[in-house]
Amino acid sequence: MKISNGAWAPLLAALSLCGPAHAAVRIVIGPTPIIGGEARASRAITVINDKLAFALALGTPPPYGVPRGAIVDVAPVRAGRVGHDHVVFADFIPNAWSAWPNTYQRVRILERGPAQVVIRTRRDWGKVRIETTYTLRSHSDSIAIRTTMRNDGTEVLKNLLSGMTLWPKGGFLFGVPGVKPSVASGATGALADRVVAYDRHWTVTLHAPYLDHLANESRDLFRMHTLAPGAPATFTARLQVGSSCDLAPVVRADIAHFHLPPARVHGAVRTSDGRAVAHPVVVALKQGHTYAWTCGDNGAYALDLPAGDYSIYATAKNYSQSAALPLHLGAGADATFDFASLRMPGRVRFAVTDAANGAGLDARIVIRKGVKPAVEFLGRRTFFTQLGRRGIADFAIAPGHYVFAVASGGGFLGPSRDASVDIAPGRTTNVKVRLPRLFDPRTRGWYSADLHHHADQAEAVTPPADLARSQLAAGLDLLFVSDHDSTVNHAALQRIADRRGVAFIPSIEFSPSWGHFNAYPLHLGEQPGIDIGTATVGQIFAAARRMGAVVVQVNHPFIPYGYFKSLEQGVAPGGFDPAFDLVEINAANFYDDDKVAHAVWAFWNAGHRYYFSAGTDTNDVWNEVSGRVRAFAHLDGKPSALAFAEAMRGGHAYVSYGPLVYPSVMFGSDLKVKPGAAFTLAFDFESVAGLKSAALIERGAVRATKTFAGAPRRAHADFAASATQATWFSLVVEDRAGHKAYTDPIWVDPVRNPF
Repeated sequence: MKISNGAWAPLLAALSLCGPAHAAVRIVIGPTPIIGGEARASRAITVINDKLAFALALGTPPPYGVPRGAIVDVAPVRAGRVGHDHVVFADFIPNAWSAWPNTYQRVRILERGPAQVVIRTRRDWGKVRIETTYTLRSHSDSIAIRTTMRNDGTEVLKNLLSGMTLWPKGGFLFGVPGVKPSVASGATGALADRVVAYDRHWTVTLHAPYLDHLANESRDLFRMHTLAPGAPATFTARLQVGSSCDLAPVVRADIAHFHLPPARVHGAVRTSDGRAVAHPVVVALKQGHTYAWTCGDNGAYALDLPAGDYSIYATAKNYSQSAALPLHLGAGADATFDFASLRMPGRVRFAVTDAANGAGLDARIVIRKGVKPAVEFLGRRTFFTQLGRRGIADFAIAPGHYVFAVASGGGFLGPSRDASVDIAPGRTTNVKVRLPRLFDPRTRGWYSADLHHHADQAEAVTPPADLARSQLAAGLDLLFVSDHDSTVNHAALQRIADRRGVAFIPSIEFSPSWGHFNAYPLHLGEQPGIDIGTATVGQIFAAARRMGAVVVQVNHPFIPYGYFKSLEQGVAPGGFDPAFDLVEINAANFYDDDKVAHAVWAFWNAGHRYYFSAGTDTNDVWNEVSGRVRAFAHLDGKPSALAFAEAMRGGHAYVSYGPLVYPSVMFGSDLKVKPGAAFTLAFDFESVAGLKSAALIERGAVRATKTFAGAPRRAHADFAASATQATWFSLVVEDRAGHKAYTDPIWVDPVRNPF
């Protein structure tokens, strides 16, 4: 890393590293003053004015293995004081989240204030030069960002997805208005070019006027383009920072940037008995989609909007929502719109029990019908029972009629039940739900875990206690965490596991730009001790073993930055290293399941004993489902992290989205037979959704299929087989809902009489 613009000593002497921020823009060199910031190295650069602060990672490795010189910290400034970091990463990426081969990073301070600070970074991505300029002016609430890519190679680079990203730290995400959240899509129907990270006391908004594609629920705002040899491509964007939940400044910035005709609506928000709502939120809908909101105070609100047609409604934390009423705003309009019908919060107390014995059950409770706040800090849509009082959930909620889906076991152990509930304002409603438990794999020695799950590091937003509540509600038998490049949550989860009497598997997700790997179980809280962003695959695997890992797992291997994909493209440092153990079926990338299965089967055909693993890659337990896919391992004794990992490494396991499988010959074992002699492989199956079929796989091909008439919840199948040479057999089981299970193999060794 190279930093220029004068000698260090005069620069450091001219800068204050502490004290209140001022209206003038200034630079801090060294560990960032942003609270909770990641740019902690001596060469890090923080830029501060009276509205915001941001830090560039120099010396400190950025997340996800991207090159140094990126924005890793952003904070509001309030009353001259720099606040908390709300960003994991907010910067340019050249082609979605694919590998980033990089040989240099150069940073130059072009202007150092006080009117403005301008910083330029230069990095390479293969044969492409990438230059980004960051500008922060005095009194501005926005960082102006301009990036130019130039192709110095000889090949045309087609269908690149380039652009800015906003990966927040905590809080909530309001995606591009008008576009349904998805893994990846075009931006057709977008009502604005922005994504907002927010919570009750802050906002960070990425404005991307070049936008035509988006990914990761709008965290990534891209333009698809082709970059010819010698050609440039330029992208301009703004990062706008607010010190409250109010989106009124964001909309005003849209109006100013695009020269839209302005209008305004304001008014009062009161309860049905005439009291002013202390902290109202008024939401504007455009074409039926949430477009913006304003956070009012003492019963009053005001919101600037571009002239046009809207509908608006009022609400507040755990209050009812008013009816959404139409609003036409002409250019220059200043309309008054009052709300006087909000009802006070209510409360609900669930008691969830086993229908057979009345014991409390860990449960997940989701609003299917009822008030689902668009502004997420106003009220959750998903709730969990308590850790200390199993089966009890007690929470405030907006009054009204609801239908809650109540589940325990994640659809693997028994069905969910709907609870129809009327919540009255100012009162507690008691709800009792009795759930049937149909299956208990533990009685046959089978235990489950979600082997890819995040807590609250990097972009993840789930505190350790809520991770445990979610995993226990899913019916998982062992707790598991694998945060990006971090082991900080190990100790907290071990304490929770000890109190609940369950095992905990401490893990980490090594996250370079060209592949992600889970390693487990680790010595509690052990640190990697390497620069993950620049390490080779061999160095990562060595660090994993040094930390205590019995298992190294290749995560989502075929996504753009998956290890197998990077091997195909020749961009994995160190190339192919065989020192891993498991390959993941990943629920967040389920469309790759068949490809992953065939890759693992190809290893088996070559005699290499790499086995399946499974994880959901959950970051947010309120909007994602823990254990939607899970690994089942067969254990001979009490579950422990080590026993589970060793069973997975030994192939005594299967992965499943629903069906349960019980083999007569253990998966991962060696079955010796006479050449050509018939033998039987027998299996029992269970499925809450009802069983559809079981396919016997030999050497990657379907050898026989059993179908189950009437979709029974329990079934048995005998498969006749024979072998004249070494082979293997495994299963793919499907239930009526289309959920599949993939088993590890039974190795078959025909032994001839040597005499």
